Amino acid sequence: MKKAILAVVIALLIAIIAVLGFAATKPDTFTITRSATISAPPSAIFPHVNDFQKWRGWSPWENLDPNLKRTYSEKTAGEGATYAWVGNSQAGEGKMTITESKPNDRIVLKLDFVKPMQATNKVQFLFKPEGDGTNVSWTMDGNNAFIGKVFSVFVNMDAMVGGSFEQGLASLKAVAEKEAGHA
Repeated sequence: MKKAILAVVIALLIAIIAVLGFAATKPDTFTITRSATISAPPSAIFPHVNDFQKWRGWSPWENLDPNLKRTYSEKTAGEGATYAWVGNSQAGEGKMTITESKPNDRIVLKLDFVKPMQATNKVQFLFKPEGDGTNVSWTMDGNNAFIGKVFSVFVNMDAMVGGSFEQGLASLKAVAEKEAGHA
């Protein structure tokens, strides 16, 4: 019996060492990008991303917690605007700050997560005219700390976060195209 328990403990230790070793080979940074073409000009889409109060109309995370507590800075749109939230375990806690806002071209955000894990990432939206519409790309990049590397052994973060980006872009498309009369 003792030999069987010892064998299980040794196997478990080997598995843990293997997971940690594999995690150590993961990249130190990550980038997640998704794009969508929206049948509207950049000027019809840009305001929905540039004003944090308008995120409630399209962001995939806004409805994760019906009791989400939102705090906006006095300025809710453009460079310097901030939006903080505190929610349940799905919504977490964090703050976004618009660090660059170039009308109808790009918006850059600093995204600070507090919960469930602390992290600071850069988020960028690019608006590129494409035919009669606009290609909107949504990118998040940042450092991949060791705990994130271990997590990524078990969960495909690109698929998980990228799926949320796809959902958000689809909602942004619906809102902007309806407003532009293309829905």
